[in-house]
Amino acid sequence: MTTLNAELRTFYEARQQQIPADIRQIMQRAGQELADSGQADRALAVGAKAPRFSLPSATGQTLALDDLLTDGPVVLTFYRGAWCPYCNIALRSLQQHHEAISARGARLVAVSPQIPDESLTLAEKHELAFDILSDIGSETAKQYGLAFDLPDDLATVYDKLGFDLQRVNDGHPRTLPLPATYVIDRDGTIRWAFVNTDYTTRAEPADILDALA
Repeated sequence: MTTLNAELRTFYEARQQQIPADIRQIMQRAGQELADSGQADRALAVGAKAPRFSLPSATGQTLALDDLLTDGPVVLTFYRGAWCPYCNIALRSLQQHHEAISARGARLVAVSPQIPDESLTLAEKHELAFDILSDIGSETAKQYGLAFDLPDDLATVYDKLGFDLQRVNDGHPRTLPLPATYVIDRDGTIRWAFVNTDYTTRAEPADILDALA
């Protein structure tokens, strides 16, 4: 069975051939600068208390971490948005493992800075059975140490590619979260963490299941 990151790598290699060299250079430089910034090392890690949040879901509910934890551990994953093909691949993979995550007594929740309408479209498109929450302005991502601002040239590239982050992120087009996944136990402590500045790399569902076990 192909791992998620093997699938992401195959997609990345095919995608690189379709992107003009000048745009590829901007993307690679921005990625290197983010990696060099050390932000991944400053994000919350194992042993930290998970910051509490209360966020709107794609279906119009408001979900609070405290309420989710009453039923068991929470698998909390941060993604960039429905416009990001790597996020789509990762969320589809999580959906394929959703039953196994639930069978271990955990609740899977995905968070992005996009508006609920965008999240609903995404959830319907991929038939996602887990909660998709909107963190407008990335306030929750900031508490976890994950929020960063796109450099000017990369923001311009994203505009040219038609991602329309001004609209989908409700007036916060530059701020995105690092891809991250946390396993949080019932008392609110982070027991497992994956944080990476490289948006083409994500937490392996098999590793999440191991952490829950």
